[in-house]
Amino acid sequence: MISKNSFPAALKTVRKARGLSQEAFSDVSSRTYMSSLERGLKSPTLSKVAELCEVMDVHPLTLLTLAYGGDRKGVQEVIERMQRELAAIQVRQGK
Repeated sequence: MISKNSFPAALKTVRKARGLSQEAFSDVSSRTYMSSLERGLKSPTLSKVAELCEVMDVHPLTLLTLAYGGDRKGVQEVIERMQRELAAIQVRQGK
């Protein structure tokens, strides 16, 4: 579903789109760690994803949707799938 390079590419895309250098993340990680993430050498925890996204001022699901979707069409497909799945979950919970 997601290739090994999808998250690193999404992270780098969002970081650059926000005009941020790897050094801009110094409060939450080192430049070396950011480089390792963007090269796919390391995988972040969910809490680290949240911290990175806070620096980039995007919701963590935005980054993950881009990682899973890849391009505009793929992102739209991921969003539509999430909407269907969330609706089905809410129906089962009686909400």
